[in-house]
Amino acid sequence: MTVTDKAAVADQVQKYWAPLFSKELRASLMLGSLVSKEYQGQIKKGGDRVRVSQLAKVAGQTRTIGTDADVFTTDQLSTQYIDITADKRFVAAVELEDIVDLQSQIEGQGSEVREALMYGMQEQINDYLYGLVAASTATPDHNIASVADFNAAALSANRVLAGQAKWPKGKPWYCLADPVYYGDMADDTTLSSADFNAADPVIVSGEIATKRYGFNVLEDNALSADHALLFYEDFMHFVTQTEVQVKISDMHSDKRFGYVMSVDLIGGAKLGNDGDVKHIQVYNSAWAPIA
Repeated sequence: MTVTDKAAVADQVQKYWAPLFSKELRASLMLGSLVSKEYQGQIKKGGDRVRVSQLAKVAGQTRTIGTDADVFTTDQLSTQYIDITADKRFVAAVELEDIVDLQSQIEGQGSEVREALMYGMQEQINDYLYGLVAASTATPDHNIASVADFNAAALSANRVLAGQAKWPKGKPWYCLADPVYYGDMADDTTLSSADFNAADPVIVSGEIATKRYGFNVLEDNALSADHALLFYEDFMHFVTQTEVQVKISDMHSDKRFGYVMSVDLIGGAKLGNDGDVKHIQVYNSAWAPIA
């Protein structure tokens, strides 16, 4: 039976779309799906604060048997905390002339309305996360400018820089490159060699990552031309509500016919401990990652 009552349609949208929307959004985000998303606490409303914890480094010792191997020193086990305030609301909204147009798409797998809203929210999250990128400019500089050709030599140099910064190896390293830089790598015969083919490729946002010099390389078309971001997962922490909120209301208060549908997600992000040296910005003229 066709449901055209606003309240009933709103209930159906929240029931069918909210879980699906949340899943699709997380799957479609490139940077947002790769940074750390673990936290302690709950996000119920804007302004809620959650906490991320990381154990501080523990120093070991080497002792000589017969000399000093019977004693050892200890470190105080300490935890470093990062408090993140969920003070951002990512929103996308559309106007509908007739609620029947929406009802026909609710239970379907594909929905142009849902896809349009998801794309709008995805852009806002990308803008926000890339806006927080701030690599260290201390020696050795992690802010690499004047790179006209992102070729094998450029990628190798970044591999050396990441190694010297002692990036952890417990989780993957990533390289997100705009279409121009990604094309540079594709045109480089060294990087396009079959010798690099991975037996177990990594899939991110539906794309197969190319494994090169220790990085999982992916094309991110959200980036402006001649831009790349290389990083370890916990250089940034991104926290959000567990589910997208979907709302529908009429426009009678504005003396208009029709309906407004909005989707929103509350969240926040922050660089992690030593986050400034756990990522590298590469660009040609100036760092402006989002056009």
